[in-house]
Amino acid sequence: MAIASGLVLIGLLVVGLFGQWLAPYGHNEQFVGGQLEAPSGSHWFGTDEAGRDVFSRVLLGAEVSLRVGAVAVGISLVAGVLIGLLAGYYGRWLDDALMRFMDMLFAFPALLMAIAVLAILGRGENNAMIAIGIVYTPIFARVTRASVLTVREDVFIRASRSSGAGDARIIFRHVLPNAAPPIIVQTTISLAFAILSEAALSFVGLGTQPPNPSWGRMLSEGRGFIEHAWWMALFPGLAIFVTVLAFNVLGDALRDVLDPRQRSTLSGKGAR
Repeated sequence: MAIASGLVLIGLLVVGLFGQWLAPYGHNEQFVGGQLEAPSGSHWFGTDEAGRDVFSRVLLGAEVSLRVGAVAVGISLVAGVLIGLLAGYYGRWLDDALMRFMDMLFAFPALLMAIAVLAILGRGENNAMIAIGIVYTPIFARVTRASVLTVREDVFIRASRSSGAGDARIIFRHVLPNAAPPIIVQTTISLAFAILSEAALSFVGLGTQPPNPSWGRMLSEGRGFIEHAWWMALFPGLAIFVTVLAFNVLGDALRDVLDPRQRSTLSGKGAR
């Protein structure tokens, strides 16, 4: 399953990078008199209410959804890891102050927090990246802090301090690499939720704006035609489903490989 999910994600990455050459039509190319055509040989996923090819828009929408999700997770990864490193390594009052602030952010429902941020910044794709990045920063901060707490008092860390190494060197040369496995797993899972969040924001009109294709935006456009043109909502919905499932399965596989407790359990099952 891990290999299959990895292949699916590689395929999605290829589609995202080269979708403009793979798509048979442009994302806003209209066919006069071809509105709401059912899937056929010329239009594999049918056409929408404006006569645009749904298959081409799904392919081109992959680039938007993956880019927004990746940039948003990148923002939350950098900010959350830095906060978690500082809180976990130094502890005491700095730990309390940073974690209580993260708890305040974490207390808000993710989508509600993103909508509140967009209410301040304004709607749009770039602002959606920032909003989603802010929402998932507390998760990375908590995961990083927990990982740092398990390694900061290890023998090699104390030896580095005794040798006169500075805090920055210890944190980035010794603490972070040893605390990285849970962060890597959390990154794959957060990518799945970031893509879902982007789709939700675009669905309500706060994320990607027309005429740019986005899976969430396509779902929003297709909901009014669900009885007569089901294909408009089905195929972008399937794209979201497959992408999120692939990221989650990959995250489970990475956890099994990187978590020593999981490795011990799996090796014990294999021996039996």
